[in-house]
Amino acid sequence: MPEDLSPNASLQPGQLLARGVCRHLVGHGFACVEEFVPDRGLRVDVIALGPKGEVWIVECKSSRADFQGDQKWQGYLDWCDRYFWAVDESFPTELLPDETGLVIADAYDAEIIRMAPEDKLAAPRRKVLTQKLARTAALRLQGWRDPDFAAPWG
Repeated sequence: MPEDLSPNASLQPGQLLARGVCRHLVGHGFACVEEFVPDRGLRVDVIALGPKGEVWIVECKSSRADFQGDQKWQGYLDWCDRYFWAVDESFPTELLPDETGLVIADAYDAEIIRMAPEDKLAAPRRKVLTQKLARTAALRLQGWRDPDFAAPWG
């Protein structure tokens, strides 16, 4: 069997969902960073910075087991203004908490089905988070442009 050389070949199902989510959010004026660490012990699938400085977190779940194994999601609520789940159209959405947002996604796009309630970040945390997002995005871009660049990722 020939090796699959498509750009999607090495992406996991959750990463494909994240890609569709990011494409959708960019269309609404957001800048997205995938696999972002807001604080020690936390890693969100997608964090998005909106045109007015709003911060959304989207966790991508590719299966029931993936969702049920996630024990950290409530810790992400302190790091965003709105929190969403992104799942594909076959996911049993009744498992997802009603007090969170819902996005149906695939590798190419997404649709916000239920808007997450807003719980605004405190100004000092927003400033720290926005600066960390900017630095992370800039260092990743530098690493992409210069693969031999030794970025201080920590």
